[in-house]
Amino acid sequence: MAAGAGLVVANNYYNQPLLNLIAATFEVSESQVSRIPLATQLGYAFGLLFIIPLGDKFSRRKIILYDFIAIIISLLITAIAPSLWILTISSFVVGFSSVVPQLFVPMAAELATEENRGKVIGIVMSGLLIGILGSRFISGIVGEYYGWRVMYFLASGIMLIYVAILYFKLPNVATDFKGTYVQLMRSLINILKTKPEVRVAALRGGLAFAGFSAFWTTLVFLMETNFGYGSAVSGMFGLLGMIGALGAAFAGKLNDKYNQNKLVLLFSTLLILSWIVFQFSEHSLIGIVIGVLLIDFSLQSLHVTNQNIIFSKNPDARNRVNTIYMVGYFIGGALGTIAGAHAWEHFRWIGVATLGLIFSVLILIFTTMLEKE
Repeated sequence: MAAGAGLVVANNYYNQPLLNLIAATFEVSESQVSRIPLATQLGYAFGLLFIIPLGDKFSRRKIILYDFIAIIISLLITAIAPSLWILTISSFVVGFSSVVPQLFVPMAAELATEENRGKVIGIVMSGLLIGILGSRFISGIVGEYYGWRVMYFLASGIMLIYVAILYFKLPNVATDFKGTYVQLMRSLINILKTKPEVRVAALRGGLAFAGFSAFWTTLVFLMETNFGYGSAVSGMFGLLGMIGALGAAFAGKLNDKYNQNKLVLLFSTLLILSWIVFQFSEHSLIGIVIGVLLIDFSLQSLHVTNQNIIFSKNPDARNRVNTIYMVGYFIGGALGTIAGAHAWEHFRWIGVATLGLIFSVLILIFTTMLEKE
């Protein structure tokens, strides 16, 4: 599940180091090409909303296997897209269908014992997050030397191989919800109204991922403008992020031992620190390296803690609470992509770094206020 989570979620992030190449292909501006990651993130949010809740009612194995058909087709269309408009639509479908990892996470939580749940969530999330960051490295290299279209042909081949493995290896887990699909979707509203821990976690996750998305969307432009590097070097920062992402497994173990509210405050503070580092790194590669390690470790640790909180408090509705949390998470990511592109266009790197700092400070403020209530 950890390996699969990484391979599938990577589909959503191949585009980020390739934006400058895509912009050159279609002769569009930086803000226009930023529609691609925006469409992918919005597609992912919609996929979370309409597909993931089904995991509480129907066979997750069947949902996952059928979903791979859409993943493979949408990746192939992306590879041959003749226009930015077609590429935007296919990117939306890539995001919509690549929600399989969010079926893996609650499935793993359900299979785990109570005392090891945090550790297990951390392991699967480490795989997912390494996939997110490793995808940027791979696509940066492939894009630099073979072109951005080749990356999507390669991705579709990877998905074809992986779904064949899943067919033989993926376990089936019993479901709990017995109502209709309409009742299932209505229950999301009820959960949102009655579960404050889910609302707070979604807000925290959305703000954190907003800053993260603003950073990765604009990093390729910073590397090209201030340092003269192409997509390959931008993608290599994903390798550094992978080191930080290993913190997800470490954070999972901490969740099994320590107070989760204190961990939230700790990881939120580290996130703020990462953006302070970025404030002074407009012309410093060393500063960018330190900031990348900090932002990835703190974001992924906060993410694992958020999920562990909502899963432990809602054992009979893990797919649905994960749906609400992740929809908020990726709505934040979409907003961060838009805001980051405009911040770069008008204020360059200092604007992006200030935006991320504001998002991170708001996490700490809202968490403190809501805990007092």
